[in-house]
Amino acid sequence: MAHDPTSIAAVQPLDAHNRRLLENVHPPAWSNPEPKDRYHLVVVGAGTAGLVTAAIAAALGAKVALIERELMGGDCLNVGCVPSKAILAAARAWQGARDAAERYHGPAVSGDGDFAAVMERMRRIRADISPVDGARRFRDELGVDVFLGDGRFVAEDAVEVDGTRLRFHRAVIATGARAALPPIEGIDRVACLTNETVFSLTERPEHLAVIGGGPIGCELAQAFVRLGARVTVIDAGPRILPHDDADAAEVVATALRREGVEILTDARIDSVRESGAGKTIRVTRGGESVEITASHLLVAAGRAPNVEGLGLEEAGIEYEKKGVAVDERMRTSNPHVYAIGDVASRFQFTHAADAQARMVVRNALFFGRGKATDLIIPWCTYTSPELAHVGIAPDEVREAGEEVETITIPMHESDRAKTDGTTEGFFRVHLKAGSDTILGATLVAEHAGEIISQVTQAMTAGTGLGKLGETIFPYPTSAEVLRKAADAWNRRKLTPTAKRAFGLFFRARG
Repeated sequence: MAHDPTSIAAVQPLDAHNRRLLENVHPPAWSNPEPKDRYHLVVVGAGTAGLVTAAIAAALGAKVALIERELMGGDCLNVGCVPSKAILAAARAWQGARDAAERYHGPAVSGDGDFAAVMERMRRIRADISPVDGARRFRDELGVDVFLGDGRFVAEDAVEVDGTRLRFHRAVIATGARAALPPIEGIDRVACLTNETVFSLTERPEHLAVIGGGPIGCELAQAFVRLGARVTVIDAGPRILPHDDADAAEVVATALRREGVEILTDARIDSVRESGAGKTIRVTRGGESVEITASHLLVAAGRAPNVEGLGLEEAGIEYEKKGVAVDERMRTSNPHVYAIGDVASRFQFTHAADAQARMVVRNALFFGRGKATDLIIPWCTYTSPELAHVGIAPDEVREAGEEVETITIPMHESDRAKTDGTTEGFFRVHLKAGSDTILGATLVAEHAGEIISQVTQAMTAGTGLGKLGETIFPYPTSAEVLRKAADAWNRRKLTPTAKRAFGLFFRARG
């Protein structure tokens, strides 16, 4: 069958690692199977949401078809979580070598690192992981009919793949999202990088300009500055990481600036153009217009759902600019079709797609009534320090006012943070006023993404902060800040009246 050329073009260079990747996630010699008369479930899109849905349904005995027009594994494997974290790990190690000399009196660092080798390591790791998401595993081990090609709804209960009709009882749309170019003059005429192409670099950028101060922009900005590039982040808003706690975002901003990232906020980008020295960006900031010229331009300013070319109208499926419209059970306007993951959710995270997939199998095939609104979904930005959050959003805290009590524990109160020299940051937990019910929390610290899971688990189980504080944490660990927060909550219960009562008790006992 013919390949979609865009899927091949996004994977560069075509070295041994990337050829191995493609052999798994879009095999050149793949032949689509003969379709069954009717499938219990047809899944359109083989990113995280689609893969998990198909794997669970097939394991339960359902007849499942999985359709992918580009690369199986979706963004997470190919142009997201896996390659970015591989690069972040290398960048962290490079920075650690510098810190060993500057902060911990270790041997001095000499010479320049090998950027090309860092990128090759990333490609190797990605290829090593790819069989898990690959077409052959889903066909041979899981029993899924894998169709590589363009899938399009042609009726309320049917999808066509390159002219082959697949009839279904239920279907799941899991086509994900893609990087979106902001409406800036000239940006469509400039060779920009996005998360879909930045991992194809083999030479280090001299100067990387990043449009967008969200999680992707911040993570890659820090990674590239640690790997030796000059980096400038440009954002139209008043601060980076606008959906996170403002104090936590400022901790991250301070860390980025300290390592050499130039951050320009409240900066309106008027135009972008190619120039002899690279990409020239005209920016208006504080009433003044300046030009910034960089060798490379990375656009990390939003995502667009993949709804085009799916024939949604033919199936009676409503959608809008932000994605496929779904109810709280992730069901579309066609009661036989569900939509999950980035194409239908405001939580555009791999773990959110995974959770929705597990829920949608029950809802679609077993009359389940799981609600996406009941899912407690954390998130983490993997800068150093990491910024993790779960539950009630910062703006919701402000709106709730006195109905929310907040406790903040600075990381410099953690002995482990002191010994590690990582005292910047804090743990902040929001409680329902008058109780220890956890409504949400933010942690900005090293390994915050690991530690926040304990709060997420407590919220999922309905465990309050007081009970969480009864957990015995190994000493010294950074996770002790959770117990310290519980101790602070317990001290709040010790009111003047309670203190007087205890005083009377002990005086009575002599």
